[in-house]
Amino acid sequence: MKILIGMLFALLLSGSAAAQDLLSQSLSKGTWELGLFTGGGTGLKHADDTQFFDAGGRVGLVLTGEHLPGWFHGNFEWAVDMMPAYVVFTPNQAVYGGSFKPVIWQWNFTRGKKIAPYFAIAGGVLFTTHDVPPGHTSFVNFTPQGAFGAHVFLKRGRALLLEGAIVHHSNASLGTQNPGYNAAFFFTVGYSWFKGGSH
Repeated sequence: MKILIGMLFALLLSGSAAAQDLLSQSLSKGTWELGLFTGGGTGLKHADDTQFFDAGGRVGLVLTGEHLPGWFHGNFEWAVDMMPAYVVFTPNQAVYGGSFKPVIWQWNFTRGKKIAPYFAIAGGVLFTTHDVPPGHTSFVNFTPQGAFGAHVFLKRGRALLLEGAIVHHSNASLGTQNPGYNAAFFFTVGYSWFKGGSH
């Protein structure tokens, strides 16, 4: 995990001296983001015997122009993730499911030329073929989360996505029991296309 975080920060720092301003050409008000991604994670503390895998697509729209001074300079994006593959590897079996994340509120930091770090809060719902965590719980779980990541622009309108997130899983007492997974760390890699906008 430390190696992955170190690689992310190295990429963030390396993009600051990019000769071409790919970011301003790609990420502005009215821009649509279309992306594909895959990732995985592990439960933390009492859930460290559980792992996760997901894959899916993202649609986002940059809703604002750029605001705030200095390092906080950026714009606001609303995105939606659809994950037809979301596997929970419990100690006894792999439980298959799918997830829909209709609320991703993301602040893109746009001060750089090639790399746009972002912070996001998000919420979604996970449907699985069996109850998770195992027991008298539920096949429906809600997944509030916080994420930090970056779009690394390779050329105009094309970017590599790197993201780390802390995800909470809870059935909100839909089942007899609600032990949930209080925290899990997810790392995601993807590729995004950016279309439109006021470039």
